[in-house]
Amino acid sequence: MVNIDVTLRDGGYRNGFDFPLGYALKHAKLSVEAGFDWVEIAYRKGSLVPIPGLGLTGRGDDDYIAAMAQEVGPRHIAMILHPKNITRDDLPAMYQAGARLVRIILPAKGYEPGLDYIRQARDIGFTVGVNFARISQWPGRDVVEVAAAATDAGAEFVYLADSNGSLSPVDTAHLTTLTRSVTGGPVGLHAHNNLGLALSNAISAEAAGATWMDSSIQGMGKGPGNLIAEQWLAHLDRTDPEAAARLNLEPVLELADLLLANVPEGSPSLPLPDLVLGRYDLPVEHRKELVGRHGEVLATARTLAGAR
Repeated sequence: MVNIDVTLRDGGYRNGFDFPLGYALKHAKLSVEAGFDWVEIAYRKGSLVPIPGLGLTGRGDDDYIAAMAQEVGPRHIAMILHPKNITRDDLPAMYQAGARLVRIILPAKGYEPGLDYIRQARDIGFTVGVNFARISQWPGRDVVEVAAAATDAGAEFVYLADSNGSLSPVDTAHLTTLTRSVTGGPVGLHAHNNLGLALSNAISAEAAGATWMDSSIQGMGKGPGNLIAEQWLAHLDRTDPEAAARLNLEPVLELADLLLANVPEGSPSLPLPDLVLGRYDLPVEHRKELVGRHGEVLATARTLAGAR
């Protein structure tokens, strides 16, 4: 199992991506000591669109990449990006600074520009994969089409990102199996915990053949967060002898304490609107519309879900 620590990247949704450099360096060091294969340190130029004043892990500047690579070595440094936010100068600059893995986010429609960046990244020397965001809303035919196109372009692995936190273990197993049947290569899961199913979904994906997994310390991430790294690594340590030989739970626990002591937004949270988003498979952009009494919130969510 290849494990990616996404705390610094996905956790940034809670604190405006504003992690101090000193904290990020300590975090990455402990993460690697714990046995994470990769630390995904930032978006490149924004999570959705470039925003002035965005914090360190929302920009992914070259000097930040270089500092992190010096701390833990380039072979542990991962980045993620939206193709619409970058130019062809970005990937060479990221590699030169020390990043060695890049994940390119592809939509179900209009994914073709991302294929050129997959090819460029492979030519440069990156380990390159793709993320299918909001996978719970993708028809099966789109999964097949985009997975095949991405693999043909050179993507080495495909990640299923449950951005809305709406998948069930059955859904997760089906999507994992479908994607593997198309690509013949590694499949990963990025789980969100809106319905409290992130760990169950991760175990289901693993049983269906997924070999890459995202998790974050204390589950820090968008909305109620992601698969909780402490739980996931403990599960692997107990059930997978090969993984257990590479993992060290002590730094994971130390990292959890470090996060809680230094990043107030890292505390576990389950905002009720995010639970409702998960129930009705709605993206986070609709959160601002879920206002009023609980009955009104549920009625709004049902209307939004029916309008899709």
